[in-house]
This record gives sequence, C-alpha cells and structure tokens, in this order.
Amino acid sequence: MMAHSRPIPNTLTIAGSDPSGGAGIQADLKTFSALGAYATSVITALTAQNTRGVSGVHPVPADFIAAQLEALLDDVHLDAAKVGMVASRDVAEVIRDALARRRPRWVVLDPVMVAKSGDILVDDAGIRAVREVLVPQADLITPNLPEAAVLLCAPAPTDRAGMLALAPALRELGAGATLLKGGHLVGEECPDLLITAEAASWIEGARVDTTNLHGTGCTLSSAIAARLARGDSLEQAVAAAKRWLGAALAASRRLDVGRGQGPVHHFHAWW
Repeated sequence: MMAHSRPIPNTLTIAGSDPSGGAGIQADLKTFSALGAYATSVITALTAQNTRGVSGVHPVPADFIAAQLEALLDDVHLDAAKVGMVASRDVAEVIRDALARRRPRWVVLDPVMVAKSGDILVDDAGIRAVREVLVPQADLITPNLPEAAVLLCAPAPTDRAGMLALAPALRELGAGATLLKGGHLVGEECPDLLITAEAASWIEGARVDTTNLHGTGCTLSSAIAARLARGDSLEQAVAAAKRWLGAALAASRRLDVGRGQGPVHHFHAWW
C-alpha cells in the first residue's frame, strides 16, 4: 500500500489588502501558493493604492480582526503565520493574544514601517506597539535597514560593518532571530544578515536590475514562512526564499502591471 505523503501545510498572513495585487495580503497569498502551502488570511486594513503609491487606508477595527482570527484558529491548524504592517497597540495585542492561544510552529514578523519613498508609515505609538508587543513573540523578524533604524532609534547602516554593529541591539529586542535586509545598500551585491542567538551569518545575493520592487518585503517574509511551514530549518528557509525572490524579480519584466514600481512575478516557476 502506498504511504500517504505529508499533508500540505497551512499558512496565515495577517496584513492589509493591496488592490494592485503586488503587496500585502495579495502578495502573501500568491507567495504561499507558489511555494506549495495552503494560504489563509486575516485582513487588517483596506488600502487604496497602486504601483505609484498609497492614496488611502481604511483600518479594520481591532474587534473584527479578533473575530477573523478566532473563526480561523478555531477551525484550521496553522504551521506558520506571517504578520505584516500593524499600526496600533490594540491590533498588536489582539494578534499577540490570538497567536499565543493557538500558536503556529513559526511566526514571521515583517515590521513594515517605512515606505519605499522613505516616509514613516506608522506613528510612534504604533512603532512602540510592534517593538514591545509583537517582536518578542516572533521567531523571525525581517526589517530592512530603515525599519531596523526605526526599531532601534538609531541611524540606518550604510555598509556591512554597520549592519553587523546592529546585531547585539537587534538580539535584545527579543525575537528568536532577525533577518536584516541589505537591499538599501549601494552596490551590485544585495547581502542580508541572519542574526540568531548564537551567531550572525551573511545570506548573499546579486542585485537584480529592475524597477519592479513593489511588495518585495511582503513577498520575502511570506516566502520564508512558506518554506518554514514545509519543514525547512530557519537557515534553509531564508536562503531558499531569497533565491526564489531573486528569480521572481528577474522574471518580473514579463509582467506589464501599472506605471510605477511594478510587482515581482510570483508564479515565475509555473507560468
């Protein structure tokens, strides 16, 4: 008799909606699906946005976010969860409490705080809520350099030495591990620094020459969550997700979406 294969893992994204499909909930659902995980979602905000920017945000009330989480977690076993932008303490506490009651094996937090333009997306209270409420509950956080600077109230690094210098302070925030993303550095390389309780190691990658960068942070964090749900170790998941995103960026020229920063090609391996 043929043995049953391992069940397809279940993943959750807790994030805002992007009508253009390149970031937020939509990017996460595409990423989970492309990487062989079943995708579920809890929506924290509706946005009016496209590839050129965000023109409006309509937050979902915290009690309805709690209702979404309760309904899902009462019924579906989750292997990994990814948390995106959180703008208030009450929402952060709702997410923390729900995941604490029925914790997935892995929780990945993408602390979305700074737009590509450099604009700060959440106020000081929201930043403190993420730092104090959600970061200590995460197995992995995935800040880029400006977001790490906001979390630590420090200047953003401009080179590898500066990234390494932030490692002790990032460990002290309380997350299981940190992936400090080096995409804002200047040069042909795009190095990320994986910081665990034991060590800091570089995850190397070449910079892809493209303007299709909409949703890359959302996509990478959900790709890591999908790989973790499928059984990868943390180091394996980060390396595999980074390779997959590089291919998605390289293939993005096949898409013709919008007149600003377009999306990556999430289904490059399928279409």
